[in-house]
Amino acid sequence: MKLNIYYLFLFAGVLAASFSQVLLKKAACRQYGSFIREYLNPYVISGYILLVGSTILNVSGLRGLSFMNGPVIESFGYVLVLLLSRLFFSEKITKRKLAGVGCILAGVIVYYL
Repeated sequence: MKLNIYYLFLFAGVLAASFSQVLLKKAACRQYGSFIREYLNPYVISGYILLVGSTILNVSGLRGLSFMNGPVIESFGYVLVLLLSRLFFSEKITKRKLAGVGCILAGVIVYYL
């Protein structure tokens, strides 16, 4: 089975967007001495660079796939952010969060049936 390169673009875009969210949250959890430092620090700049990269990867991926597959792959970003939040921020994965992820995965399964 030949793997379509456009799927890799989309998955890389989801991964970049998820890591971007983690970096921006890390920046938001800190206190800064000035308004300028709040927005011009390595976490924020890196987060926005990843968001731009994610946009480019998503557009490149959607260019070669049907539009039916794009939103399904993008929805896995929510699952990935949950796992990254647990890894980087030691956030608890509650029953409510698991129920939300379960709804997302159930929607993906129903969509493909």
